[in-house]
Amino acid sequence: MNKVKTSSEKSVSTSSRTMSLLSQLEKINLDSVLGEADNARYVTSKILHLVQSQEKTRKEMTSKGSTGIEIILSTLENTKDPQTILNILNILIEIVSVGGGRRASVLVSKGGTQILLQLLLTASKDSPPNEELMVLLHTLLAKIGPKDKKIGVKARINGALNISLNLVKQNLQNNRLIMPCLQVLRVYSANSVNAVSLGKNGVVELMFKIIGPFSKKNTSLMKVALDTLAALLKSRTNARRAVDRGYVQVLLTIYVDWHRNDSRHRYMLIRKGVLQCIKSVTNIKLGRKAFIDANGMKILYNTSQECLAVRTLDPLVNTSSLIMRKCFPKNRLPLPTIKSAFHFQLPVIPASGPVAQLYNLPPDVDDVVDESDDNEDAETESEIETENDDDKDQQFKNDDIETDINKLKPRQELGRPLEELKMYEQFFPELSENFQECDLVSKEPKPFVSDANLSGPIVVPTAGEEHSAEANQSTKGVALRESNPLLTEEYNRRPAFLELPKKDSIKDSSLHQQSDQRNLLPSCQCLSQEIVKGLDRISLQNSAKNDQYYGTGCVIRKESKTSLTTVACSKPCEHVSPCGSSLFEGSSVQLGKLCCTGVDSEEEDSRSNSSGEQIILEVSDISPVHDCDLYIEMVKNTKSIPEYSEVAYPDYFGHIPPPFKEPILERQYGVQRTKISQDIERLIHQNDIIDRVVYDLDNLSCSVPEDADVLKFNSKFESGNLRKVIQIRKNEYDLILNSDINSNHYHQWFYFEVSGMKTGIGYRFNIINCEKSNSQFNYGMQPLMYSVQEALNSQPCWTRVGTDICYYKNHFSRSSIAAGGQKGKSYYTITFTVTFQHKDDVCYFAYHYPYTYSTLKMHLQKLESMHNPQQIYFRQAVLCETLAGNSCPLITITAMPESHYYEHICQFRNRPYIFLSARVHPGETNASWVMKGTLEYLMSNNPSAQCLRESYIFKIIPMLNPDGVINGKSTAIIMVTLVKRMYLCMAAASKRQCGTRMLMLPLVT
Repeated sequence: MNKVKTSSEKSVSTSSRTMSLLSQLEKINLDSVLGEADNARYVTSKILHLVQSQEKTRKEMTSKGSTGIEIILSTLENTKDPQTILNILNILIEIVSVGGGRRASVLVSKGGTQILLQLLLTASKDSPPNEELMVLLHTLLAKIGPKDKKIGVKARINGALNISLNLVKQNLQNNRLIMPCLQVLRVYSANSVNAVSLGKNGVVELMFKIIGPFSKKNTSLMKVALDTLAALLKSRTNARRAVDRGYVQVLLTIYVDWHRNDSRHRYMLIRKGVLQCIKSVTNIKLGRKAFIDANGMKILYNTSQECLAVRTLDPLVNTSSLIMRKCFPKNRLPLPTIKSAFHFQLPVIPASGPVAQLYNLPPDVDDVVDESDDNEDAETESEIETENDDDKDQQFKNDDIETDINKLKPRQELGRPLEELKMYEQFFPELSENFQECDLVSKEPKPFVSDANLSGPIVVPTAGEEHSAEANQSTKGVALRESNPLLTEEYNRRPAFLELPKKDSIKDSSLHQQSDQRNLLPSCQCLSQEIVKGLDRISLQNSAKNDQYYGTGCVIRKESKTSLTTVACSKPCEHVSPCGSSLFEGSSVQLGKLCCTGVDSEEEDSRSNSSGEQIILEVSDISPVHDCDLYIEMVKNTKSIPEYSEVAYPDYFGHIPPPFKEPILERQYGVQRTKISQDIERLIHQNDIIDRVVYDLDNLSCSVPEDADVLKFNSKFESGNLRKVIQIRKNEYDLILNSDINSNHYHQWFYFEVSGMKTGIGYRFNIINCEKSNSQFNYGMQPLMYSVQEALNSQPCWTRVGTDICYYKNHFSRSSIAAGGQKGKSYYTITFTVTFQHKDDVCYFAYHYPYTYSTLKMHLQKLESMHNPQQIYFRQAVLCETLAGNSCPLITITAMPESHYYEHICQFRNRPYIFLSARVHPGETNASWVMKGTLEYLMSNNPSAQCLRESYIFKIIPMLNPDGVINGKSTAIIMVTLVKRMYLCMAAASKRQCGTRMLMLPLVT
């Protein structure tokens, strides 16, 4: 207890002594009496002693409400005694040396910067100037300068810029003096006007006298000089001056010297300082050219590769990578034009907008690349001050956030005359339906029941919702018929296996009776003739009940114990044999490539069937609304601009959804940096680049020899999007996506086919003309792959694949025509590496789970054929025809009236409308899968779905952009106004029902 009391008394004593000394100093300032200089010298020395020995004193002097700093600064401003000035400067240095930047900010807020600059100007008039005073003044200015945003302007106004510069020039051998002077010059150079002014007075040349080759002496001075030079070179004027004097080569030489001699990596900060100088000078075009001419790319590439093994040198590798990427010469995208490879002649060309600009371009204009890669041609020698940029951020307001709730409420009055709305009556046939010919559930009139209870909340099940407590827990593992949302019993049966019978067993198939509608080309060269002949007659058989369900040639068998069996093949497939036969004899649609190779002979023998002629493929839960034969029929009526004649196997056969949540891929450290380094190698080791075009929509005669060791690509099917493929290295390919039709940009969605691969080899794919500045591929997303071999082996699944996945800016220049008038833009690369599991497989890659327009038509037709017309009112109409001639479906779903009784019909006609739409952006296929689940739910016998049907009329546009989906586009369609017309149509149709509650809910688009 005595020790605690003694410590407390000592603290109080110290505090009271500090306040006493400050009071004495304040009195000395007020009483300008002769002889008081000695007292001031004594008091300040005592305060300095307390500040140096007691942290509490430092805190007390800078605490809120304390006047200690004001008294100290007032004394500094008024005294003429040199020793008192030195004491005060030392006091201030001690205060701001610890405690972070807050104490320095307190000193700035009290006017300390201005007082110090005035003192510097006064001290510089002495000849020679007091060295100790100059060291202390510059040390203090360097510490508080970063906290004063106006210090550059203050120094220039007070004429203090050249004082520090002249001190450095006159004392090059005095390291103790020039180091704080350089630190102050670095602070001054943050202002661009100051940097230019100092540059004109020879500061750049002066810095190169201080920095030099490797030396263990004066390393601290070397570091400070490099930091100051890097700040000065941020000014384009100084950077040009450095380039003109050949300093780029000097910096590279210095860097190589330090890199070679710093074997123990003790001077990494100096090496990084040199790189920062190079980075600053290469911000201008002349600097980049000088860097290339000095062989800087190879120098930094080699040194960075040597640093990769040491993790602590990552800052050097990262900075080198930034410099090399910036200086990499901008390459032309290897295309004749950035406009889409396909063209659609619009009936009416808009007067303005991007489509009009595209049509108005002269035919001889090179729209792939600009003459200049940036805007530096317009630069002048003058530098513009940007000191008030931070103030602009304070004026930013969230103007895009709607705060007026009244604006969100629907208007009660009509926006258009009633006469104009009559044209939309055709979209509401249910309002004039009398249901006299309909077989309703109850034909006898019943007392009308008020629907007042329908105004209560309706709970709609969502993903991840738990079952109610009353639900039977055993339903988690029940068969598909108990959990499937559709109504009919036959829908609840699922396919068990797929059999390929003899050719003459289905000669009478209705599919063979279809006439050819367009000329088709063969698409596959990967499957043995025996399997192709079998796949030409694909069918699903039901050996248990012998009843046909899936359409012509498609029947169901239900297995009791297992849902998966093996593939039986009559002969082992030892090699790839070409096949060009159609999937269905007499059909007009060609199935994409199939394969059945890469299986060990022993496995093949074990799978062979005793009949020697039959192949059985068994799969688990293929969607019950997926019908292979019906899909082919839908494809025949789908009109595409490129006139696709092939069908992708995943779209034809369907797929099993993943039974688990897809995990996020954890990216390995340094993947993006490694990929960028490999791209830089293209410039350094140009002889290693193959540069062979293996697929090109702009040159249909492009072909690759069959014996060539290259992958084969294809995307000439619905929703496919691939324009050109170039083989860069043996197992690396650059892929270029096609622009949206009648557009020169929008590259995001991809869907293509790859074949001819080998196992155990990592193939790298680079999609090089993406436009967004970032992507989910940088945060764990993986591309999707569908393996035909796996599908034939009972696993028709889209799976997330790929390693070393990243998304980054590349060296391909993006023209101002494609970038909205902005110059200097670059494309971005999606890169991923895939190791295939089967030799000569046929694999499909996609940005997301594909959902084609033909798939939608197939699903809608299956839903219409399966619903119970006594309970569900389901109507499929055409909202409009697209410019390409495809229909945009409009679906109406609600519950049938309970009877023919008048009140029941009135209740039906007065139900509120809910409008749902999806797939405005064709590249966002997830919207269609959400819509598919919504349609199946609304058509199900789920009690809540039944309640929704009885309460509302659903008007659904499941695909607002059919042409964009068909032609594999990302955002735009043949004509953007088409989507606008659809929206206006639905909006006008909604206003047709005066006084009826409306709700428009666009799904994920």
